[in-house]
Amino acid sequence: MKKLSLTLPADYAEWLGNLKQRISGARQKAILSANHEQIKLYHDIGRDILERQNSHGWGAKVINRISADLQESFPDMKGFSVRNLHYMRLFAEQCPGMTFLQQSAAEIGQQTADQLPWFHIVTLLTKITDPALRGWYAEQAVLQNWPRATLEVQIKNRLHVRQGSAITNFEKRLQAPQATLAKEILKDPYHFDFLGLGDEAHEKDIEGALTRHITHFLLELGAGFAFVGRQFRLEVEGDEFFIDLLFYHTRLKCYVVVELKATPFKPDHAGQLNFYLAAVDAQIKAPDDKPTIGLLLCKTKKRLVAEYALSGIDKPMGVAEYQLVRALPKPLDTNLPTIEELEEELSRDLEGKIPS
Repeated sequence: MKKLSLTLPADYAEWLGNLKQRISGARQKAILSANHEQIKLYHDIGRDILERQNSHGWGAKVINRISADLQESFPDMKGFSVRNLHYMRLFAEQCPGMTFLQQSAAEIGQQTADQLPWFHIVTLLTKITDPALRGWYAEQAVLQNWPRATLEVQIKNRLHVRQGSAITNFEKRLQAPQATLAKEILKDPYHFDFLGLGDEAHEKDIEGALTRHITHFLLELGAGFAFVGRQFRLEVEGDEFFIDLLFYHTRLKCYVVVELKATPFKPDHAGQLNFYLAAVDAQIKAPDDKPTIGLLLCKTKKRLVAEYALSGIDKPMGVAEYQLVRALPKPLDTNLPTIEELEEELSRDLEGKIPS
């Protein structure tokens, strides 16, 4: 469509920008409202099925009949398959108040399920049984806007165990709340099995592979990391120095220097990184940026050695291990039955009690 050639008022551009923001906001609210109604409907259906099975002795096979009747009555609507109805029942059973506990049953604070798409909820219900753990992943999924595939990967890789586990000196070198936020973004260990490298790989091989697989690398680092460059050049009094990997963290508002070591951690590694952090703060950091932080990724580390080394370092940094090859992770829980097992158990217990 051809734009009209008109003499526009001086404040037109500002008004148009505000109008676009209102339209985008209204559209987002409409999407969230639609999702809320869908999740509430699914919870209501699941609750009704659960109540009638408990109070009227409905057997598992009745769900097949419900599915057929609903699909016949609403042929243009998806979501009424037998499997999905079982998920709705499980949803109502596991989350009576349509919420996920964020921390523990004794603490206040819940993540409402309607802030997540339906199949995110299904993933949380079928992959995790602990309510507090479900709540933690539900909260992270909302805060970081994870797609379902990312949620599944983070659950599989046990993010809750690794998040915030790196050895750091942040509490002594950063002010609150920056220290807490900085510690939360670091993990231990980092999983680099997506690189396809063996344990014998050299630093340059790992570094090159990480930049070739930058999307996977950024996913493993976590939300907020923006890639600045590899072998980032610094010049100090005529001498050249090269940082392995340089990032900027949009949430922390600071640069993050990452150094790779294909060896066990040594105290002199911290001294080298300390120099890089000082140089970045002096030459690159803007006046309104927060202090640059460093991350040493080593093949292995001895915890006490790392703690002693960081205690005498002026700049904020952390030490973590990385794994190029690792065993398949154990599932978070193995007690949650599959949908097929639920169907079999209900059929066995309640067979013949289906209402006519």
